[in-house]
Amino acid sequence: MRLDQVWLLVSPGNPLKPRAGMAPMDQRMAGARAIADGRRIVATAIEATLNTRFTVDTMRLLPRRFPNASFVWVMGADILEQLPRWRRWLDIVRRLSFAVLPRPTYNHRALAGRAARRLRPIRLDARKAVLLPGRVSGWVFLPAPQISLSATALRAALEGSNR
Repeated sequence: MRLDQVWLLVSPGNPLKPRAGMAPMDQRMAGARAIADGRRIVATAIEATLNTRFTVDTMRLLPRRFPNASFVWVMGADILEQLPRWRRWLDIVRRLSFAVLPRPTYNHRALAGRAARRLRPIRLDARKAVLLPGRVSGWVFLPAPQISLSATALRAALEGSNR
């Protein structure tokens, strides 16, 4: 997509997920920093800084803080599937473009789900993903290697190997 940077946005907490089993914020930030390079891939806890709990609020404030930036939301197919449960989800997708990465067991349900059906008129062919930055809305489903490991399972595996 020719993005200048990718932000690994570590959320203070997903309102749709139970807090039980979620790693503490500092541990999740450390994990994100471990795979970030600090230049092109940046780990950030900007939602905690902005004091936002919902994506719609974060996406409203980011352009104010970074007026010269064009944002593209990169999400997994699991998020696309649950997007209609998010607060003011249509406002989110009207505000910015997004790319969906495949996730095993979620792809078919996500692409057949309510969000994908509703947003079909603004879906672009994956070969046009480069057009997303600077677009107000639009989305692509990107072909990519699929990883089935969840963050929770990854943390558990890492904790087991550190013993």
